[in-house]
Amino acid sequence: MERAAGVVLAVSSLPSPYGIGTFGQAAFDFADFTEAAGLKLWQLLPLGPTSYGDSPYQSFSTFAGNPYYIDPDLLIRDGLLTKEEAESYDWGHDPRHVDYGRIFESRFKLLQTAKNRGWDKDREAVAVFERDNASWLKDYALFMACKRAFGMKAWMEWPEDIRLHRPEAVKAYSSKLREDVELFTYIQYLFFQQWEALRTYVHTKGIRLIGDVPIYVAMDSADVWACPEMFELDEENKPLAVAGVPPDYFSEDGQLWGNPLYRWDRMKADGFGWWIRRIEGASRLYDIIRIDHFRGFDTYWSVPPEASTARPGHWCYGPGMDLIGVLNHWFPGLEFIAEDLGTPMDSVEKLLQDSGWPGMKVLEFAFDREGQSRYVPHRHIENCVCYTSTHDNVPLMGWIKDQQPDEALYIRKYLHIQPDEPFYKGMIRGGMMSVAKYFIAPMQDYLGLDEEHTMNRPGTMAGNWQWRLLPGEASESLAKDIAEQTRLYGRRKCPTVIDPVEDPETSQGEA
Repeated sequence: MERAAGVVLAVSSLPSPYGIGTFGQAAFDFADFTEAAGLKLWQLLPLGPTSYGDSPYQSFSTFAGNPYYIDPDLLIRDGLLTKEEAESYDWGHDPRHVDYGRIFESRFKLLQTAKNRGWDKDREAVAVFERDNASWLKDYALFMACKRAFGMKAWMEWPEDIRLHRPEAVKAYSSKLREDVELFTYIQYLFFQQWEALRTYVHTKGIRLIGDVPIYVAMDSADVWACPEMFELDEENKPLAVAGVPPDYFSEDGQLWGNPLYRWDRMKADGFGWWIRRIEGASRLYDIIRIDHFRGFDTYWSVPPEASTARPGHWCYGPGMDLIGVLNHWFPGLEFIAEDLGTPMDSVEKLLQDSGWPGMKVLEFAFDREGQSRYVPHRHIENCVCYTSTHDNVPLMGWIKDQQPDEALYIRKYLHIQPDEPFYKGMIRGGMMSVAKYFIAPMQDYLGLDEEHTMNRPGTMAGNWQWRLLPGEASESLAKDIAEQTRLYGRRKCPTVIDPVEDPETSQGEA
């Protein structure tokens, strides 16, 4: 079992002149930085198209890619845009934060221009792409075309015939909205074309990509609209119950996610075909898949649809090893990570052991004075993944400010952090030393940033998912500093012979 270290950085957080990170040059540069730092793993947040609230965990599709990540400079190189067209829009003026409102208003106009120039030219390649993605692409493209036609309303508010996905309505709207169906089809073609070029380059650097698969899909998604029989919906396709988690460390009212729950009995009767297709789609994007909210496979929190908080929910049994066994059988060469955070439960621990998947150990949850936390480094096992923090946590230098003086002193003693040593470096060193096979830290922690740089604050609606890396922050000196740690603690990338590739300047746009 090879030890490795990695970094968490969302694509949206990459530097870019277009308001949000993309699959452009900055992504290739970050792969170079990751390699120079001796890191073998780059963990991303979900890559799907985001909806209201901009959360990557609430996507319009579990299969589709986010149009915002398509790089305009690569489209210029391919003759689909001009530089003047790409620069004619206001993408926002704060390089540290994404302005989603501005991007929503402008990005699709730019992509429409690219489609107008490229649709006929790329028609043969697009036709192949459509055939290869027939299981989801047609429904997704029509779903987005209908959303546009109905003022971006949720599908639950559409006219009854298309809301219920009746075949005659699907046929009629597909014809009526053909232009927009083509647009959203072409957007996905561009997304996967650029993604494959980036992924190929990342692999030449000896880096593997970790991606999140949220356990639930959004109610307002093509997934639920096109396949309602697999979800807990009534005859009008309205939720009978919704997902969330009970009160916990993050929120005294719990978290009311609002996602529809699965009909696990029907999924099991179908051989879990829906999940097989979902994981197969994710495996086209990632090398390692982290299942978000793994504990929902054991038991899950079911909340009445009319509830205003998650408090009135109750526990139900999940699919357990029935599903996990199918995934392990169908994808024997694919690695999984179980996001098993939350209140410790014997049944979840047993399911984790039975699955064979590594769980997570988060250092920000590790330090109680009795040393009984399951996350404290001396209690780690080899088959786990150690994190300093997650996208739902305040970065290390903000977190330590909230600790009581005696607790902070205990942490410093435990990790042998010297008085003149920055706290975050001591925490990273502690994680690097762990016996865990993988150690991963968000980029904010490698940079020593504070609470102002938090990616997401669970239970809040505004100001999340906006943080971005500034140009130059992924510096050569930082890479050298991290590389010394990965070398010292046996996580350094071993030299390998890699076939030569073209310069990224000429190879980025190839599918």
